Amino acid sequence: MTPIIAPDLESVPKIQAIPKEIFYPSEDGEPLAETSVHADAIIATVAVLRNYLAEKFAERSPVVLADQFLYYAQGFPRLRVAPDVMVIFDIPQQPYDNYKIWETGQIPIVIYEMTSSSTQTHDQSKKRELYESIGVLEYWLFDPKGEWIPEKLRGYRRQANLPEKEEDSLVYEAISDGLSQVLGLRLEVESSLINFYRQDNGKKLLIPSELFTALQTQTQRAESAEERARLAEQVAQKLRDRLAALGIQVQ
Repeated sequence: MTPIIAPDLESVPKIQAIPKEIFYPSEDGEPLAETSVHADAIIATVAVLRNYLAEKFAERSPVVLADQFLYYAQGFPRLRVAPDVMVIFDIPQQPYDNYKIWETGQIPIVIYEMTSSSTQTHDQSKKRELYESIGVLEYWLFDPKGEWIPEKLRGYRRQANLPEKEEDSLVYEAISDGLSQVLGLRLEVESSLINFYRQDNGKKLLIPSELFTALQTQTQRAESAEERARLAEQVAQKLRDRLAALGIQVQ
């Protein structure tokens, strides 16, 4: 009988486990916003900020994302949050299905949540603590229906010049001046929307409907000016013709 020889386990090729690719979803089937009022506030805020940032901070490659997952811990797809609006500087200008902090190394500098009575606890505690912990510089809560924020708008900013021992603590302070220091804007509430005003010149940033109205007005003014110029030229020509009939030449 041929003896059975045990294989040399050291010489047997080891089968390496193929790491499973981690899937980071881009949506969860939930609607953009709780109500149309909240959706309008999100859409208007995104449009205004994109126009302004493209002009004011073009060299910083600002990107404004709305209702997209923000992943803040690599390898843990359940650790995510979906800010209503977030602004991120110094990242590639490209479409983002979701945003993973570790891919660019950039944290959102400001986040806006359009809040309501049903999301109050989550927005005021869990999200606030999360945004503090990952280093978001400003966090704004806008309650367009005034369901739990009497003044409708409430902001927090990261304290400056923190002692080293407090770096890991919760460091937000309430914003009392209505200013977004990181964006150079002043925020005011008008009905169910946030109005933004530039700090450098005081001008209001127009929402799309206001931009359309302003464009129409400018076009009408231009057309009116052109018409006035045409009529003035007709009157001048008639006067020249009359003077010519009298033998007076006008250059």
